[in-house]
Amino acid sequence: MEITTTIQLPRVLKKTSSSLASPSPSFSVYVSKDYFKFNAAHFIAFKGYREKLHGHNYKVDLKIWGRKNGDGYVLDFGKIKAVLRDLCKDINEHVILPVNSNVLEISEKGENVNVKCEDGSLFSFP
Repeated sequence: MEITTTIQLPRVLKKTSSSLASPSPSFSVYVSKDYFKFNAAHFIAFKGYREKLHGHNYKVDLKIWGRKNGDGYVLDFGKIKAVLRDLCKDINEHVILPVNSNVLEISEKGENVNVKCEDGSLFSFP
């Protein structure tokens, strides 16, 4: 199963819109390392149903499209690897919550995230 998500990348990996307007050909770079991985817990909830809290192991691969810069590369691999390594480290062993759910009440108190489910279940995550 392939899941696509959008995350806010640090400025080091962003290109300006003017650099994307160039008529030069576009190239893609695929980055995959065994250490680009994390694990996280989650549950699915919708009206009348909530599955049990459980976890998965995730592997992160990245494909970037762009134009070659002055040194012939699309982007510095060292920067890509550092950002992905840090991202995986930051989200490892956390909980993924559907914050726009209409059956969950999610609130923060201090350093905890509290979740009240439609079925009356309560969760508190550090």
